Amino acid sequence: MGGKKAVVLGVGNLLLSDEGVGIHVVKELMEMDLPPGVSVVDGGTHGFGLLDFITDADRLIIIDAVKGGGEPGTVYTFKIDNLENHIGEIKLSVHQFGILEMLNLATLFGRVPETTVIGIEPKSVDFGTELSYEVRSKIHKVIELVMEELKNK
Repeated sequence: MGGKKAVVLGVGNLLLSDEGVGIHVVKELMEMDLPPGVSVVDGGTHGFGLLDFITDADRLIIIDAVKGGGEPGTVYTFKIDNLENHIGEIKLSVHQFGILEMLNLATLFGRVPETTVIGIEPKSVDFGTELSYEVRSKIHKVIELVMEELKNK
Protein backbone atom coordinates (compact mmCIF):
# COMPACT_ATOMS: atom_id res chain seq x y z
CA MET A 1 0.00 0.00 0.00
CA GLY A 2 3.04 2.27 0.27
CA GLY A 3 2.00 4.20 3.37
CA LYS A 4 -1.30 5.40 1.98
CA LYS A 5 -4.08 6.04 4.47
CA ALA A 6 -7.62 4.87 3.85
CA VAL A 7 -10.60 6.00 5.88
CA VAL A 8 -13.92 4.16 5.88
CA LEU A 9 -16.46 6.69 7.10
CA GLY A 10 -19.96 5.65 8.13
CA VAL A 11 -22.43 8.49 8.48
CA GLY A 12 -26.05 8.60 9.52
CA ASN A 13 -28.44 8.90 12.40
CA LEU A 14 -29.08 5.73 14.43
CA LEU A 15 -32.40 7.17 15.65
CA LEU A 16 -33.94 7.35 12.16
CA SER A 17 -34.04 3.63 11.25
CA ASP A 18 -32.45 3.10 7.79
CA GLU A 19 -30.78 6.52 7.96
CA GLY A 20 -28.32 4.90 10.39
CA VAL A 21 -27.11 2.18 7.99
CA GLY A 22 -23.63 3.71 7.60
CA ILE A 23 -23.10 3.49 11.36
CA HIS A 24 -24.31 -0.11 11.50
CA VAL A 25 -21.83 -1.06 8.75
CA VAL A 26 -18.81 0.62 10.37
CA LYS A 27 -19.60 -0.98 13.72
CA GLU A 28 -19.29 -4.37 12.02
CA LEU A 29 -16.10 -3.28 10.20
CA MET A 30 -14.57 -2.22 13.54
CA GLU A 31 -14.79 -5.86 14.65
CA MET A 32 -12.96 -7.12 11.55
CA ASP A 33 -9.29 -7.56 10.72
CA LEU A 34 -8.61 -4.82 8.18
CA PRO A 35 -5.48 -4.08 6.13
CA PRO A 36 -2.78 -1.83 7.65
CA GLY A 37 -3.36 1.89 7.16
CA VAL A 38 -7.16 1.59 7.25
CA SER A 39 -9.13 3.62 9.79
CA VAL A 40 -12.83 3.07 10.39
CA VAL A 41 -14.72 6.14 11.60
CA ASP A 42 -18.22 6.36 13.08
CA GLY A 43 -19.08 9.76 11.63
CA GLY A 44 -22.63 9.87 12.95
CA THR A 45 -23.99 13.29 12.06
CA HIS A 46 -20.80 15.17 13.03
CA GLY A 47 -20.37 17.28 9.90
CA PHE A 48 -17.44 19.68 10.36
CA GLY A 49 -15.81 17.45 12.97
CA LEU A 50 -15.00 15.02 10.15
CA LEU A 51 -12.80 17.43 8.20
CA ASP A 52 -9.55 16.21 9.77
CA PHE A 53 -10.34 12.59 8.88
CA ILE A 54 -11.12 13.60 5.30
CA THR A 55 -8.06 15.78 4.71
CA ASP A 56 -5.75 13.22 6.33
CA ALA A 57 -6.86 10.37 4.04
CA ASP A 58 -5.49 9.36 0.66
CA ARG A 59 -8.54 7.17 0.08
CA LEU A 60 -12.02 7.80 1.51
CA ILE A 61 -14.96 5.40 1.44
CA ILE A 62 -18.24 6.89 2.65
CA ILE A 63 -21.10 4.58 3.67
CA ASP A 64 -24.50 6.18 3.92
CA ALA A 65 -28.18 5.95 3.12
CA VAL A 66 -28.60 7.30 -0.42
CA LYS A 67 -31.90 8.27 -1.99
CA GLY A 68 -31.41 7.27 -5.61
CA GLY A 69 -34.97 6.34 -6.47
CA GLY A 70 -34.42 2.55 -6.49
CA GLU A 71 -36.12 -0.15 -4.48
CA PRO A 72 -35.35 -0.15 -0.72
CA GLY A 73 -32.09 -2.00 -0.17
CA THR A 74 -30.64 -1.07 -3.58
CA VAL A 75 -26.87 -0.62 -3.22
CA TYR A 76 -25.17 2.19 -5.13
CA THR A 77 -21.44 2.67 -5.61
CA PHE A 78 -19.99 5.76 -7.24
CA LYS A 79 -16.78 7.73 -7.28
CA ILE A 80 -16.80 11.38 -6.38
CA ASP A 81 -14.09 12.77 -8.60
CA ASN A 82 -15.86 15.94 -9.61
CA LEU A 83 -18.40 17.13 -7.05
CA GLU A 84 -20.00 19.65 -9.37
CA ASN A 85 -21.19 16.78 -11.58
CA HIS A 86 -22.89 15.03 -8.67
CA ILE A 87 -24.60 17.79 -6.70
CA GLY A 88 -28.32 17.54 -7.32
CA GLU A 89 -28.10 14.01 -8.70
CA ILE A 90 -27.33 12.32 -5.40
CA LYS A 91 -28.95 12.68 -2.04
CA LEU A 92 -26.74 11.48 0.78
CA SER A 93 -29.59 11.04 3.24
CA VAL A 94 -30.78 13.90 5.42
CA HIS A 95 -27.26 15.20 6.09
CA GLN A 96 -26.32 15.39 2.39
CA PHE A 97 -24.82 18.84 2.62
CA GLY A 98 -22.66 17.97 5.59
CA ILE A 99 -20.58 15.44 3.65
CA LEU A 100 -20.58 17.33 0.35
CA GLU A 101 -19.60 20.52 2.17
CA MET A 102 -16.78 18.67 3.93
CA LEU A 103 -15.43 17.46 0.60
CA ASN A 104 -15.70 20.97 -0.82
CA LEU A 105 -13.84 22.35 2.21
CA ALA A 106 -11.16 19.70 1.78
CA THR A 107 -10.78 21.00 -1.79
CA LEU A 108 -9.95 24.44 -0.38
CA PHE A 109 -7.17 22.84 1.67
CA GLY A 110 -5.95 21.01 -1.42
CA ARG A 111 -6.48 17.66 0.31
CA VAL A 112 -9.31 15.76 -1.33
CA PRO A 113 -8.86 12.01 -1.08
CA GLU A 114 -9.96 9.67 -3.84
CA THR A 115 -13.55 9.18 -2.69
CA THR A 116 -16.08 6.41 -3.22
CA VAL A 117 -19.61 6.47 -1.85
CA ILE A 118 -21.35 3.19 -1.11
CA GLY A 119 -24.99 3.96 -0.49
CA ILE A 120 -28.05 1.94 0.34
CA GLU A 121 -31.57 3.03 -0.59
CA PRO A 122 -33.52 3.43 2.67
CA LYS A 123 -37.01 2.06 3.17
CA SER A 124 -37.80 4.15 6.24
CA VAL A 125 -36.22 7.19 7.87
CA ASP A 126 -38.88 7.39 10.58
CA PHE A 127 -37.94 7.40 14.26
CA GLY A 128 -36.68 4.00 15.32
CA THR A 129 -33.38 2.24 15.96
CA GLU A 130 -33.97 -0.89 13.86
CA LEU A 131 -32.99 -1.20 10.21
CA SER A 132 -35.64 -2.46 7.80
CA TYR A 133 -35.19 -6.02 6.57
CA GLU A 134 -34.41 -4.74 3.05
CA VAL A 135 -31.51 -2.60 4.29
CA ARG A 136 -30.25 -4.94 7.03
CA SER A 137 -30.01 -7.78 4.51
CA LYS A 138 -27.51 -5.75 2.42
CA ILE A 139 -24.97 -4.99 5.17
CA HIS A 140 -22.70 -7.91 4.25
CA LYS A 141 -22.82 -6.97 0.56
CA VAL A 142 -21.74 -3.45 1.52
CA ILE A 143 -18.89 -4.84 3.63
CA GLU A 144 -17.76 -6.93 0.62
CA LEU A 145 -17.79 -3.78 -1.54
CA VAL A 146 -15.74 -1.90 1.07
CA MET A 147 -13.15 -4.71 1.13
CA GLU A 148 -12.96 -4.64 -2.69
CA GLU A 149 -12.43 -0.86 -2.62
CA LEU A 150 -9.68 -1.27 -0.01
CA LYS A 151 -7.91 -3.84 -2.19
CA ASN A 152 -7.90 -1.35 -5.05
CA LYS A 153 -6.63 1.59 -3.05
